[in-house]
Amino acid sequence: GLTFQLLECVLSIPEGVAVNIGEVAEACGLPAKTIRYYEEIGLISPDRKANGYRDFPEAEGHKLRFVARARSLGFAIEDCRALLALYDDAHRASGDVRDIVRSHVRGIDRKIAELAGMRDTLNHLVERCQGDERPECPILDDLASAQGTGR
Repeated sequence: GLTFQLLECVLSIPEGVAVNIGEVAEACGLPAKTIRYYEEIGLISPDRKANGYRDFPEAEGHKLRFVARARSLGFAIEDCRALLALYDDAHRASGDVRDIVRSHVRGIDRKIAELAGMRDTLNHLVERCQGDERPECPILDDLASAQGTGR
């Protein structure tokens, strides 16, 4: 996905070399708009040349790698911001990092449970459907009902 493209592109930039947004975008096939968005919301802070163009030094490339990895693990932008702040804080408490990650894992567990519930409901509806030429369909009946019966 997009985050893996970003990770690959940032890794392809030579260490110690600053590049502009066009070069970063072209290297990773990522829209410059996404990179600008990360700048707009303060996740990255590329340098500005006299002509106003962005310049991405190594430190910003490192932040892009960090955000790309965190996003590939499903972290929300605000979690990425908090994790970046903790990463930059030499006096951080590892427990603060752990709390953010545990909260994210709990969210993943909730999503997994919701998806499993949806799968079970849909499987139940499929089992109730005869799947023949008759117009009666418990699946459509359930979808049309206000609260769904599902089970």
